[in-house]
Amino acid sequence: MNDALETIKDIRYVKLKFKVVMTEDTVLTKNKGSALRGGMGEMLLRANCIRDRDCEKCDFEKECIVQRTMYSKMDKRPSFMSEGDSVGYVLECYDHREQFVAGDELSFNLILFGKSIVYLSQYLNAFYALGRSGLGRNKSKFEVVEVQNSVGLPILDGTNVYMERYKVETLGNYINYRRKKLLENGNISGDDCGSFSIRFNNPLTVKYHGNFIKEFSVDAVVKALIRRLYILQCFEEIESDLIDWYPKTLPVMKDEEHYDVSIKRHSNRKKSDIVLKGIEGKMTIEKVSPVLLNLLLAGEITHIGKNTSFGFGGYIISTN
Repeated sequence: MNDALETIKDIRYVKLKFKVVMTEDTVLTKNKGSALRGGMGEMLLRANCIRDRDCEKCDFEKECIVQRTMYSKMDKRPSFMSEGDSVGYVLECYDHREQFVAGDELSFNLILFGKSIVYLSQYLNAFYALGRSGLGRNKSKFEVVEVQNSVGLPILDGTNVYMERYKVETLGNYINYRRKKLLENGNISGDDCGSFSIRFNNPLTVKYHGNFIKEFSVDAVVKALIRRLYILQCFEEIESDLIDWYPKTLPVMKDEEHYDVSIKRHSNRKKSDIVLKGIEGKMTIEKVSPVLLNLLLAGEITHIGKNTSFGFGGYIISTN
């Protein structure tokens, strides 16, 4: 499993924080990741599609910028991936307010992975256009006022773009940073790092033994984490063998608390409403090995499970 850690360290990412200001009084859904993702996709299609959105018959499908930005073309695709899964980005929004008045600020994060990093201008233009068109069912208008990098420096400020601040990071950098912050008073050189809480503030949707989990399970979470990291390795064309990843000894579940979540979204692609289900809450685990802790820290950036592009499967680790 130490080899697995080494192979994920080179996975590249950029984390961007968008700050937008609502330009009118409006109502937004509590969980905004799905609306942001759907709106971004719609704006990309409006700006780039030249074949009436008939992707199956399109003679430009291989070169399509929407396919590359939204659905992340991969030369090596794991067999367990579903068709249409998005790999190259995650949209996070932890602001669950629903009522907004003109002038209110809303923030959300866009995390880009691997080859998607080069399409920054496409994503920026999409969110500028979405602000003018309107977000969600109520077509809520907004203005993008700033986009910051991971250390809070503006990459975009008004109409000015500072590409020198668009810094590509790696999961190895993030693991080292988080491990230092999390364990600055601890010791990770032994076989047991101690006890940690993993809190899911957005829904976790994981299929385990053929069914979607109804409560937190260490085995299910670890397997979902390993699959997600392996998918990103394939996207980055990093050689790895998935079978070698699974730890010989799992952490022990100390306790868990969960509640069910259902989110209704409209799929422009399928032209229908879909209900997405998952669980939120917290699990506390102990006897965590140093290597598994590092993989779990990487998952804070990558998210795990299904619908990660909507922000599902996001979590934060803390000490007990």
